[in-house]
Amino acid sequence: MISSTTRFRSLILTCAATATLTLATGSIPAQTAPAAGQGNDSMTRSVTDSAPAPHSWTTDQIMTATVHQAWLLSGKDENNFFEMVKELAEISAKNRNMTLPDDPEAGKKAGAYIKKQAKADHDQLLFAIVDKSVRMTGTKGPTGN
Repeated sequence: MISSTTRFRSLILTCAATATLTLATGSIPAQTAPAAGQGNDSMTRSVTDSAPAPHSWTTDQIMTATVHQAWLLSGKDENNFFEMVKELAEISAKNRNMTLPDDPEAGKKAGAYIKKQAKADHDQLLFAIVDKSVRMTGTKGPTGN
């Protein structure tokens, strides 16, 4: 059985990814990413991923990728880009001990925020945008560790 929190997380991440993809598919200037095996180590391998990923990027890569770099890492594929946004939102919510509300309006708010911020600066870290949207829409979990 899927909980309402899980359903909402899917909804909010879908809205956020859709908004970001709208930006990424049409208005990012062409740039080239470093070839595999070249450039920054954090963009070519992961030190935090413990199991092989079912996709072509690592957590380290998307944590340090700009909006444009993330689009390139996704292979310019909307489904892959959505998976990146989803992964980043999960990381942010977990690290901040937050849960996303079960409210479609919050998903729309997160998506609108991500779209606006990504459009304003393609060289901004995608994680920074997603993290801020999680802080804007999530609620603090119980404290106590």
